[in-house]
Amino acid sequence: MAMNKTYLGPSDLPESIPIFPLSGAILLPGGQLPLNIFEPRYLAMFDEAMRGERIIGMVQPLSGVDAPPGEKAELRPVGAAGRITQLSETGDGRYFVVLSGIARFRILSEVESAEPYRRANVDFSVFEEDFAPEETVPAKQRTDLNAVAFDLAQALQLEIARKDVESMPDADMIAIFAMIGPFDHAEKQALLEAPDLATRAELLLALGEIALSRATKAARPLQ
Repeated sequence: MAMNKTYLGPSDLPESIPIFPLSGAILLPGGQLPLNIFEPRYLAMFDEAMRGERIIGMVQPLSGVDAPPGEKAELRPVGAAGRITQLSETGDGRYFVVLSGIARFRILSEVESAEPYRRANVDFSVFEEDFAPEETVPAKQRTDLNAVAFDLAQALQLEIARKDVESMPDADMIAIFAMIGPFDHAEKQALLEAPDLATRAELLLALGEIALSRATKAARPLQ
């Protein structure tokens, strides 16, 4: 899903953004993250974001466990910002939202406010390469990734053809399967923090092979 606004560098993004802590969910530059929003604090967050820059920062709790309402979990230092590119009301008090990934950030400090959700001062400059991403990975690495990604899709019971996997641009395919893969919160964080596309591809390949091996031994679909 294309964005109407183009972000050419860190200076195009706000220095303070609302933060959505969610374990097991990462957003990568160029990726699309669907979210089902129902908690009042996050409904308020998205209402406010829609009145402004439409930017939300996704970050995982350090412990890998989401904090209950009224409590604040310690956060991972690195997350990623996305722009709201789709928001629809479900009719029962929820929002269905799609965030389009822009760039990663490092949290500098948390902002104290009366808002029911969290906000942080963030630094995008440490991930300036996200604004001009590499386009390709080595051909042999891509071939191996195609095979593992398709097998993962089958194990996850996703309806996707092999040719569709193979036709995706490198960065898009790697982002999609890093985000939806059956990896734990620490593995997903490692994928998020990978310094470049080739490193993320190598890690995704290794984690995908491990996940498939576990699924084969257990003889059951991945969850």
